[in-house]
Formats: sequence, structure tokens, C-alpha cells
Amino acid sequence: MKKTLCAILVIFLWTVVNAFAVDSPAGKWKTINEETKQATSIIEIYEQDGVFYGKIIEVLKEKDGGKGLLCDKCSGDDFKKPIVGLVILKGLKKSGNEYSGGTIVDAANGKIYKCSMEVVEGGAKLKVRGYIGFSLIGRNQFWERVK
Repeated sequence: MKKTLCAILVIFLWTVVNAFAVDSPAGKWKTINEETKQATSIIEIYEQDGVFYGKIIEVLKEKDGGKGLLCDKCSGDDFKKPIVGLVILKGLKKSGNEYSGGTIVDAANGKIYKCSMEVVEGGAKLKVRGYIGFSLIGRNQFWERVK
């Protein structure tokens, strides 16, 4: 009887932990170019003290993964920083089903946009919205989780 209860408890806890893990954006994501539908980079999203950040860990179209590229169009502290390791998502906090209140840097042009994101399709995709001013004026990208 004790073994059965213990097994049921373990299965229950495993199910609960995995259910919450799917809702988290933490992990590695493949960015997809909207026009070509080709994967362009791998972003690693991580949490620090309840705040989410994301950094570029690989540029897929480059032979060396983008290790030699610098963000020459970025401004401030990010100017001339290596693309690989560049923190492009900053300051996102959970608010209901989405994560918002932060910013995203477009490393291709150095522009900074307000940002929100939401884990969708059972954790398989991440809907990332960059916008200026109000969320209505912006665009969505769908990133795919890397397993």
C-alpha cells in the first residue's frame, strides 16, 4: 500500500512539475525568419530573480556560429559587443499567461523595442511581440523550442 501511494505521489509531482515547465519560456529557442521561413539563430532564455532574459548563443547561417560577428549597429553598452552572448531580451516578467514589461534588441539593425512573449502550442513555440509605444503597433515572431 505504501509503495502504491509513493508511486502515485511521484507520478503526480512529476506531472505537476512538467505542466509548469511547459509554461516557462526558459530554455533554447530557434528564431525563424518570417520571409524565408529559415531558422536564423538560437536564443537561450533564462530567469534571474523572477525576471527573464534571452541571449544569442548561435547564429545559424555562419560557419563558426557567428563567433566573429559584432553588433556594430547596437547602441550604448551593446555597441561592438559580440553577437554571440548578446543579451537581446531584457526585463520580462510573468503577467498572467504572458511575459511583458521588457525590451528586445534587433541585432540586425540595433533598434530596441518593447517586448512581450507567450508560450504557445503546448510549449513548442514562443510568440514574441516587438512593438513601439502600444502593443498594437508591432509584429509577432514565432520561435520554435529546441529539444
